[in-house]
Amino acid sequence: MTYLVIFTLLICLFIFCYFFRNKNGIPTNWPLVGMLPALFQNFHRINEFFIEIMEKSSELTFLFKGPWFSNMNVIVTVDPSNVHHVLSKSFGNYVKGPKFNEIFEYLGDGIFNSDSSLWQYHRRLAHSFFGHPKFNSIFMKKIWEEMESRLIPLLNNVSKHGVEIDLYDTFKRFTFDNVCNILLDYDPKFLSLDLSPIPLFQAVNDVEEVIFRRHAMPTSMWKFMRWLGVGEEKYQKDCQMIYDFTNKMIAMKRAERKLDNPKEESEVIFDNLLTIYMNEVENHTTPTNSSNGDEFLKDAFLNFFIAGGDTTSVALSWLFYLLTKNPHVTNKIREELNAIMVERDDDDNNDDFLRKFTKHKNELVYLHGAVCETLRLYPSVPFNHKNSIESDILPSGHRIKPNMQIIFNMYAQGRMKSIWGDDCNEFKPERWITERGNIKFEPSYKFSVFGAGPRICQGKDMALTQIKIVAAAIIQRYDIEVVQGHQVVPDVSLKLQMKHGFKVKIVRC
Repeated sequence: MTYLVIFTLLICLFIFCYFFRNKNGIPTNWPLVGMLPALFQNFHRINEFFIEIMEKSSELTFLFKGPWFSNMNVIVTVDPSNVHHVLSKSFGNYVKGPKFNEIFEYLGDGIFNSDSSLWQYHRRLAHSFFGHPKFNSIFMKKIWEEMESRLIPLLNNVSKHGVEIDLYDTFKRFTFDNVCNILLDYDPKFLSLDLSPIPLFQAVNDVEEVIFRRHAMPTSMWKFMRWLGVGEEKYQKDCQMIYDFTNKMIAMKRAERKLDNPKEESEVIFDNLLTIYMNEVENHTTPTNSSNGDEFLKDAFLNFFIAGGDTTSVALSWLFYLLTKNPHVTNKIREELNAIMVERDDDDNNDDFLRKFTKHKNELVYLHGAVCETLRLYPSVPFNHKNSIESDILPSGHRIKPNMQIIFNMYAQGRMKSIWGDDCNEFKPERWITERGNIKFEPSYKFSVFGAGPRICQGKDMALTQIKIVAAAIIQRYDIEVVQGHQVVPDVSLKLQMKHGFKVKIVRC
């Protein structure tokens, strides 16, 4: 009899859910659990889910309601006027906030977790380094040295033997080498001809997947799971592997400083970023509550290491994926390169390529358009979020309560017809070129892949330059062919990485 009652109740619940669900494509706000069932059901396709919701919402803004008493009501928006309001106009009222800090706890007191004076401190030190007059030339030289010594020889070898290669993994190794070279003045040589596995990379991916899943759960739920050790044991081990690497780099740099002759302050500024932070710690001028200087250095280095490494490799991978789907774009870029930089000579003239690229990079309009179009369709970091301090009203009319989350989904924003036109899903570099043939600039609140306002990414120009120089060198030398049957799809994580990698064959032009 008891089983019959339970079965009857379940049938009634199913009928109730079926007839009282929203039929307009908007998630149903159920009693007690809110809209969480729809989020769980669509989490494996979260970015497409956001697109569908935004298309159904005439205001490009939607209030997601979480379970009762969970403090999980979130404003999701792609409206450029809302982005401008939160990230620029009312910047002081919107911060990362304590919830962001809890979810991203492994980043500690680094630049991406910090607010107010601590964020301004990180920003000032980063600007003194990235904004130094000598930085750009040294940065370009370091990129080219690795391309000339390892990336191009590797691709030549792969092309010669006709073997397959995971281009996403290759780009990841290349960009992480570069970020270490820039931050530490040290090359870990992740990119090598044997392409042996690097456990550190998998650890970063696993940690970011755990952090991403936390966004879909009430805080009490994922904290309870962490307490039980369910799904979190590997996360802790992965975090420790990442910390061990950063601490090893810090210890290496400290030992190196003891052996080297002291440098002039002007030399230190553009030598490496970690040394600048070490000077601050040694002079006791860091605005942190931590008494552990190494802990602060670990947080600072880790933030820049994660941000500067995988994001550029993700962008490069999606760029070449789109080029394989649109060979006419590849041909136009190649024609532009040949017209501006002259036909390439033999590989012995690599130094001449770097000189010409540095001189003419602002004239590569069509290449610039292809890169921006890639980032519009496949932003490396597909979402950003803020937390309100006080009550506010967005330009869309939505009311913001204190301590409320606002999420911007750049993946959905780049695919909105009302923002980018009816052809928003097409890959069209011409979108970024004026009628006179110049680069067309879009406002950051419409094209917000690098953020906007005071917290706009300081490495924006550096990232765009790195993508362009790698793309230019490869496009002039090779054709890229996706391995037949290989599935290229985005992963569900903090970054829009390729779930199964990017298996290709390299063909010499």
